[in-house]
Amino acid sequence: MSMGTTTSTYAEDFGTLADGSPVRRWTLERDAVRVRVLTYGAIVQSVEVPGRDGVRGAVALGLPEVAGYEEFPAPYFGAVVGRYANRIGGASFVLDGRTYRLTPNEGRVHLHGGVRGFDKRVWEAEPVPGGVRLSLVAEDGEEGYPGRVDFSVTYTLGPGGVLRIGYRAVTDAPTVLNPTSHLYWNLAGALSGSALGQELRIAAGHITPVGADAVPTGEFAPVAGTRFDFRQGRAVEAGYDQNFVLDGDGEAGAERFAAELYDAGSGRVLTVRTTEPGLQLYTADHFDGRPFVPCAGIALETQHFPDSPNRPEFPSTVLRPGEEFTSRTEYAFSVR
Repeated sequence: MSMGTTTSTYAEDFGTLADGSPVRRWTLERDAVRVRVLTYGAIVQSVEVPGRDGVRGAVALGLPEVAGYEEFPAPYFGAVVGRYANRIGGASFVLDGRTYRLTPNEGRVHLHGGVRGFDKRVWEAEPVPGGVRLSLVAEDGEEGYPGRVDFSVTYTLGPGGVLRIGYRAVTDAPTVLNPTSHLYWNLAGALSGSALGQELRIAAGHITPVGADAVPTGEFAPVAGTRFDFRQGRAVEAGYDQNFVLDGDGEAGAERFAAELYDAGSGRVLTVRTTEPGLQLYTADHFDGRPFVPCAGIALETQHFPDSPNRPEFPSTVLRPGEEFTSRTEYAFSVR
């Protein structure tokens, strides 16, 4: 177990994909926290943190072999999804007067970047102080998106074992971009069964309600008096796949408190802070036991709002040449 003022980082082979592409696994370790990241999908394969008893255990859902990620792609276990996380209604949007038609992969809706999004790519990796940076190029026209995008995600472990995820992108033509990390958390243990009953607090007074296709209607609805009110913290129940509008003025580049998850049995606490304006709560009701039981993990996806390219009233996700997209989310671990 690594204890000290620096982050231990090393890489190793982690098998090959069905097409023969090699995959590497990077391990970051600091202050009793250990994180493992794959070059396939920029996937966080595991996060291990101690509980109240001091014993380190896995708290993020992951699979032991790379073949599992190809066998079970839909849950997006721990992956970076993009170009656009969440849903774009009608699998199309208009930008600068031109209509772009995307790959529909959830009925008529475009979800998480399409059939072959960022989660199904092998990324280039290089060490950076305290962690690893993974990079890829999304070419013009991929899944219907305009513009070539040079994209990177950097994982670092800071003092206290705080996991930070930073995104950066530039483009050569106007496009839209909205990446997120699709980590699933179960603070009782990744193999402990359902995560329901763990206590969740979300700093959000409003949600963006959705229609039958799970695409936002464009409204901002208050959470007061509804099942979406997590402002005081309460046990998580099943049945959530909803974007929350985080409180705060959304000052550019400023991280704000987004959510806190607590497991009374282990004492583990996860605190999420982000520069993003939204957080998608997903309770994974649709897991069928292969390989995890329903609600085995709770996804807290920091991101811009779903369908923003079609909703001018939402914060913009447009990226233009000469601009630099940046986004940061941090996960801090403690015990109570």
